[in-house]
Amino acid sequence: YQKSLTPPLMQVFQFYCSTSFHNKLRTLLERAEKFISDIYFTDCNLRGRLFGDIHPLESISVLLSEKRILYSEAIQLNFQPCKVGDTFGPTWWTCWFKVVLKIPEAWRGKEVHLRWESDGEGMVWRDQQPVQGLTKEGEKTSYVLTECLKDSEPHGITLYVELACNGLFGAGKGSMIAAPDPNRKFTLQKAELVVFNRDVRELLTDFEMLVDIVKILEGEQRGFQALFTANEMVNLCDPANPSSFAAARSLAQKFFAQKNGESQHVVHAMGHCHIDSAWLWPYEETIRKCARSWVTVIKLMENNPEFVFTCSQAQQFQWVKSWYPNLFSEIKQFVQKGQFIPVGGTWVEMDGNLPSGESMVRQFLHGQNFFKDEFAHYCKEFWLPDTFGYSAQLPQIMKGCGISRFLTQKISWNLVNTFPHNTFFWEGVDGTHVLTHFPPGNSYEMKGKVEDLINTVKNNKDKGRANHSGFLFGFGDGGGGPTQLMLDRLQRVRDTDCLPKVQMSSPDVLFSQLESDSSLLCTWVGELFLELHNGTYTTQAKIKLGNRQCEALLHDVEVASCLALCKTDSFKYPACKLQELWRLLLLNQFHDVIPGSCIEMVVEDALKYYDEIRTTGSRLLLAACDSLGSTPGKGAGSSMAVLNTLPWERTEVISLPADDPQTRLGWVPFVIQVDGTIMMENGLLKATIDQTGRLMSLLLLQTNRETIFEGCLGNQFTLFDDVPLYWDAWDVMDYHLQTRKPVIEVIEPAKVVRSGTHQGSVSFSLRISGKSTIRQEIVLDACCPYVKFNTQVDWEESHKFLKVEFPVQVRSPNATYEIQFGHLQRPTHRNTSWDWARFEVWGHKWADLSEHGFGVALLNDSKYGYSIHENIMTLSLLRAPKAPDVNADMGHHNFTYALMPHTGPFQDALVIQYAYNLNFPLHVFHGVISEPWSAFSVNSPAVILETVKQAESRENALLIRLYESHGSSVTTTLSTSLPLHKAWHCDLLERPDSIIPVSKTTSGISLTFKPFQIRSLLLIIK
Repeated sequence: YQKSLTPPLMQVFQFYCSTSFHNKLRTLLERAEKFISDIYFTDCNLRGRLFGDIHPLESISVLLSEKRILYSEAIQLNFQPCKVGDTFGPTWWTCWFKVVLKIPEAWRGKEVHLRWESDGEGMVWRDQQPVQGLTKEGEKTSYVLTECLKDSEPHGITLYVELACNGLFGAGKGSMIAAPDPNRKFTLQKAELVVFNRDVRELLTDFEMLVDIVKILEGEQRGFQALFTANEMVNLCDPANPSSFAAARSLAQKFFAQKNGESQHVVHAMGHCHIDSAWLWPYEETIRKCARSWVTVIKLMENNPEFVFTCSQAQQFQWVKSWYPNLFSEIKQFVQKGQFIPVGGTWVEMDGNLPSGESMVRQFLHGQNFFKDEFAHYCKEFWLPDTFGYSAQLPQIMKGCGISRFLTQKISWNLVNTFPHNTFFWEGVDGTHVLTHFPPGNSYEMKGKVEDLINTVKNNKDKGRANHSGFLFGFGDGGGGPTQLMLDRLQRVRDTDCLPKVQMSSPDVLFSQLESDSSLLCTWVGELFLELHNGTYTTQAKIKLGNRQCEALLHDVEVASCLALCKTDSFKYPACKLQELWRLLLLNQFHDVIPGSCIEMVVEDALKYYDEIRTTGSRLLLAACDSLGSTPGKGAGSSMAVLNTLPWERTEVISLPADDPQTRLGWVPFVIQVDGTIMMENGLLKATIDQTGRLMSLLLLQTNRETIFEGCLGNQFTLFDDVPLYWDAWDVMDYHLQTRKPVIEVIEPAKVVRSGTHQGSVSFSLRISGKSTIRQEIVLDACCPYVKFNTQVDWEESHKFLKVEFPVQVRSPNATYEIQFGHLQRPTHRNTSWDWARFEVWGHKWADLSEHGFGVALLNDSKYGYSIHENIMTLSLLRAPKAPDVNADMGHHNFTYALMPHTGPFQDALVIQYAYNLNFPLHVFHGVISEPWSAFSVNSPAVILETVKQAESRENALLIRLYESHGSSVTTTLSTSLPLHKAWHCDLLERPDSIIPVSKTTSGISLTFKPFQIRSLLLIIK
């Protein structure tokens, strides 16, 4: 027996025979593992026999293009000869290779591949169609020319390979998230014809899976059996004699065929290919990533009829439809077969925190309508595996869009606390429940390895409550998707003793199983807060500003267009143009764009899209306003009109071409003290400002209540060191709080800018560092209950974090933050690790800190990061990360925030309405309005009329969306001056539900709301 062993295994055997017993088993495992994984594959060179005979290509020529050009254009241009080893570039350029080959006659009956290796991302074109992606990082380095060469097949073939000068994760230098190296070169490392030995691949896969079982089940009976089986296979296998492979493989098949019991955990395997719509590469490259990945998936489906692939993001489908129509037609065929499964229901996999409530609705509206139009059904599952937290309003929005199932996994990245569930019901802020599943493998790009399967069972935190788990396999983030090797791995262990059962499945099958056993599942109430990536609430401030402004602008365009549509017969609602603008906005809400965790090229694209929305949207708004009022000729006879797009009366100071004394609302007097401090008041507030622009006092005159905490100063700018552990643009770590430095260096001391009319203001400027400066105008308007801080920052920092603080005279264990269609509370203390992990949180237009009878609200027009600890209210303003964009946030910034003290609860003080006012300015335009006119009103301040737009599928109908904002149950009346004919309740996809009685005398609709409930109505206007 010893003589039959190869020398390396003989060493293991002899060591085993001469060692004390209690060390023998462990040592045998360790040495056998090394033998199988290293010595065997090296000495016997089985892996080296994967490819057999090699034949050179007839010729290779190349075309280099700075731009991404279409196939039809590329093949018409001149190609230059090239060879293996040549380099191409620079980064983001495109190489088109023309590959002429002739398969040797002697290879008849063999499987022949084009072997192609490069550090760029490639795609093979054959007969004018894309046929396969080639990505070394994604383990796709060969294209199958023929599985069995026949005489009838052409031996001479011409192919084209489109090579992107970027890798699967862009072109970072030194680390994945480093800024791209613009001068990087990409090398063609291999280009040849090879015979592929399929039997070697099968044997290698058998060995790989057995060795992994030995590693993972070390010391267990099944691990020993795997080791013994591998040993027996080594004894039978002679790499120089392929005929011996069958006997060796039969031993592996016998091992894998030993089945599990009925109680074993079931893993629902689904192919997946998470493709970030933009991240370390620009939007345009994502289009090609989709094509490269999905054409390879289609090929896998042709060869593996049981293979199921899940794919989200309607935008990416739309790109492929436009750029690769034949590929899209193939995808539709496999969608009908149930193999290629669209999931998610949204336009893109958006950020789960920062988009407004209406934007989130539009993500589903545009996404679900696309899937319905193209694939004849809506998605049943919300699919958001890789975003940076999840708003507590998402369950209600999901349900309103026909979705009651949710899949994600990012909470597994929590930095401090381990989330306690994998399968549970998630209860939103309004009480809506959705069945939620976090695949316990903690990844959306597993590779089908034994370790992935074992971790899926081991990590499952709901053992006993749920015996089914999702298993998403395939290369992701940069695309790539599944490989045949992954499918082969899973096929071998689909029902193998000591491993979970594996079945190729679909999301519907997985969730149906979870639903059937859901009676014991736990419930998680409120937001799913990710304890990581909280720097994304602030990074790339210009993107945040563009998002907030464009959300408001599109809201105003829709309102004004609906009013013009109802008032004038000649006005045509700009539905197509609004769809284009909304889709640009929704695209920029992708979970690496609006958070700012993307390269500079993506930032430039995003800002360009915001400019397009602003330009076109402003033109649409002006056209609607022109239709609302006749436009007189220029000169003395012209008149001014004001459009208010919010459903309540507003008394505000606005800028007019001339200051008419008759329009003055009141006075804002000033007092300048000897020490340079400035006091100003407007009848509601009295502010005292020191020479550095800080609030020494803010008095609420109604109750003579001081806002600023005794001995402290408000509007204090502070600078922090901001050096996270790894994810630079993403993270801010808690230790940054220990580096606080007040900004106090004065360039220009505070001085009065405007005084004595309906608006008063004070300006000053500060130096942050040698390069960065702040210039601010503190504004107090007549009749306005808040102080406004119009801020300009020239920012040239590195790894710094700028914030502004307001220590207020309020004591409360909780602060309140606006979220989508509502608000929620978070603790102001740090009692537990869960509290501490919220040292930096997100909110929208306002946050409030209140005790009984008094509170303070902090409003803003473009910021999302907050920190309210004890009595200090802090707004995060700017960061300065250096990866993946070295210029992140550098340059000039304009933004506004405001401080609003109030009596009573913030709801009664109309904090919500004033925050809307700050973000939705009044629009002044030339026109003649015969008399003031209000189209809609709601008689309860708790109910916000959020949206007025033309219905998607009914040109004669308006869609009205309202929500309850106070957290109360309320009955209210929606009144309209428009000639209302019929009304229906509808869901968020605008599908009619029940008809609503309409009062013929008042054109009023009575509505009841539960706390934070969203209601949508379809109104037919005569």
